[in-house]
Amino acid sequence: MSRDHDADAGGDPAVLGAKRALREEVWQALSDAGAARFPGARNRIPNFSGAEEAAQRLAALPEWDRADAVKANPDAPQRPVRARALEDGLVCYLAVPRLAGEKPFLRLDPDRLEVAPRDAASIKGGEAHGELVGVDEMEPVDLVVSGCVAVDRRGARLGKGGGFADLELALAVEAGVVTEDTVVATTVHPLQVVEADRIPLAEHDTTVDVIVTPTEVIRCPRERPRPAEIAWDALTDEKIAAIPLLRRLVGRA
Repeated sequence: MSRDHDADAGGDPAVLGAKRALREEVWQALSDAGAARFPGARNRIPNFSGAEEAAQRLAALPEWDRADAVKANPDAPQRPVRARALEDGLVCYLAVPRLAGEKPFLRLDPDRLEVAPRDAASIKGGEAHGELVGVDEMEPVDLVVSGCVAVDRRGARLGKGGGFADLELALAVEAGVVTEDTVVATTVHPLQVVEADRIPLAEHDTTVDVIVTPTEVIRCPRERPRPAEIAWDALTDEKIAAIPLLRRLVGRA
C-alpha cells in the first residue's frame, strides 16, 4: 500500500485537512472514470490516460520553443514531457526523490546521452544516465513542469501532500535558478482541473502559469508573487533532518 505523503507536511491543520479531502476526491474521480493508469491514482501524482497528448500540446507552446533548460518533476505522468525535452535538445533537471543525498538534483544533458530519450526520462533512467548536481551547480531554467493531483484555472495547484514541489522551487528561487520570468506549467487529465477556490493556498504555495490537458491549454493569471524563500514554518523537524541541504542551511543560520 502506498504511503500518505502529507505526513511530511507542516502548517495549518485545517488547510491540510481540506487539501487531503480534495486529493481523495480527485483520485477517486480518476479511478471511477478509468482514467488512472497503473499502479493507480491514490497517494501519488496520478499517471493518466492522455499524458502523451498533453506533453505534445505543451511542446507546441512558445514557452517551450524559447527554453534551453527545463526542470521537471520525476513522476510517471510527466515522463513524456521529460522525453520530449531531451528529444528537442533541452537540458532536463529533475529532483532526486525526497531530495535525498548531498546533491539532490539530476542533470540530463541530451548531448551526452547514450540511450534513447524515453529510456533516460524514466526515474531509473535518470538515475543511471543523469549527473547528480547541487542546486548551486544548476543553470537557470526557463520552464518548470510541476506534477499535480489537482489544479484550478487561477493556477492554484495541489500536490500529493509532502510539499516537495514547493520546496524544490523555493530552493531554485533562492539559488537564482528560477526567477519571476520562469514559466511554471503542469500536464494533467481534465478531471484534475477543479473549480476555482477549491484549492486552499498557504503563503508558501506556488501557483502555475499554464495548465495543459490532452485537449486544452489554460493560461492562468499570476495573481501573487512567487515565494522568494524557503517557508521554514511549513517544514517539520523530521523533514529538515532527512534532507542534507536543509540541514546545511539551518547550520548556516
